[in-house]
Amino acid sequence: MWGGRFAAGPSAIMREINASIPFDKALWGEDIAGSRAHAAMLGAQGIISPQDAAAIDAGLAQIAEEYARDGVPEDWDLEDIHMTTESRLTALIGPAAGRLHTARSRNDQVATDFRLWVRAACERAEAGLDALQRALVTRAGEHAASITPGFTHLQTAQPVTLGHHLMAYYEMARRDRSRFADARARMDECPLGSVALAGTGFPIDREATARALDFARPTANSLDAVSDRDFALDYLQAAAQCALHLSRLAEELILWASQPFGFVRLPDALSTGSSIMPQKKNPDAAELVRGHAGRIVGALTSLMVTMKGLPLAYSKDMQDDKPPVFEAASLLDLSLAAMTGMIAESSFDTARMRSAAEAGFATATDLADWLVREGGVPFREAHHITGAVVKLAEQRGVALDALPLADLRAIDSRIDERVYGALSVDASVAARASYGGTAPNRVREQVAAARRALGMDE
Repeated sequence: MWGGRFAAGPSAIMREINASIPFDKALWGEDIAGSRAHAAMLGAQGIISPQDAAAIDAGLAQIAEEYARDGVPEDWDLEDIHMTTESRLTALIGPAAGRLHTARSRNDQVATDFRLWVRAACERAEAGLDALQRALVTRAGEHAASITPGFTHLQTAQPVTLGHHLMAYYEMARRDRSRFADARARMDECPLGSVALAGTGFPIDREATARALDFARPTANSLDAVSDRDFALDYLQAAAQCALHLSRLAEELILWASQPFGFVRLPDALSTGSSIMPQKKNPDAAELVRGHAGRIVGALTSLMVTMKGLPLAYSKDMQDDKPPVFEAASLLDLSLAAMTGMIAESSFDTARMRSAAEAGFATATDLADWLVREGGVPFREAHHITGAVVKLAEQRGVALDALPLADLRAIDSRIDERVYGALSVDASVAARASYGGTAPNRVREQVAAARRALGMDE
């Protein structure tokens, strides 16, 4: 490849450390699309002949068919997908293939290919999140009034509805979608035509190649265009945050599926058994989603560290930009699919959830609020009174609303029979009717709004 510049070919070590074809072959579709757009532009501008432009295009189309059918061959002497394709093109059409690289460098070529790939990854993530949102909204609508414990510090805090809980993850997914959409909008600029770093003296039409590849515009600075990997970092940052949300949901399903909770039965298709304990049903898919989050965060860290000290413009360090992005995208796509399946196909034990909410004195805050609202008691004093009531209920092993009125009045005489209207889990949930609250009517409102936003009722 290097011709007369070097007296000898690369050493075996250099050949192996320099080759990127084992991983960048994943870019073959984007590479061929970029090359076809570039060749068409060169022909339209009169930089190469119409005949050469046509021959190059036909050859590239044939190569695309070969790659799709047979896969991309790995010849480490050709280093990467770009030289692999150019070599095959030369074999097909002869010397005319050498005109393809006019007014182009591998620097702007790979920057364009990689942007195209990452842009598609953003679109896949948005589609995966859309599917997850639809599953969450559907199940939330089914369980808008299903009582379950709400936790802080993993201690029973207040009763909520399962629908309200699931809609919390809908909101996380909504923000995740916005981050991928923002990232996609920022990367919608085409580096092709920036060449090595300084542009070119050929009369190229960068707007034409940008349009052909469905970019909004060409990049404004050639130095930045070939050295920037912000688009990849934007994707990884969005992916990492999304993975954190998926991991939190996975953790909750793992807890809820355990025997001490027993709130949910995960689908058999996304669970496994034990090699020795026949009674086991392990939430392996959820655990792997939780684990994959660590690898995705690691991918973000990896690329950030790679890029942190690079001078302009291109450095070979940047060859290491693709493996972490490819890995993260594969893991995220799979995690989204797995979590969507778990939400859609799991069955919830609403009776057990309700029992757990009732057993944990989750309506204690409602008693304190009642004392403030109906008895005119300062909240701090009401908090103290409620603590005494909870202690008594614990000693007797009963729920708050099972304590006799006489015992309640013995603690504080301002308590009367109206208090029982506030002490049931149903009353507690219904009372949380502020905007964004857990009251079933509010949950149904949020579900309806989400369905409209997702176009589920069209």
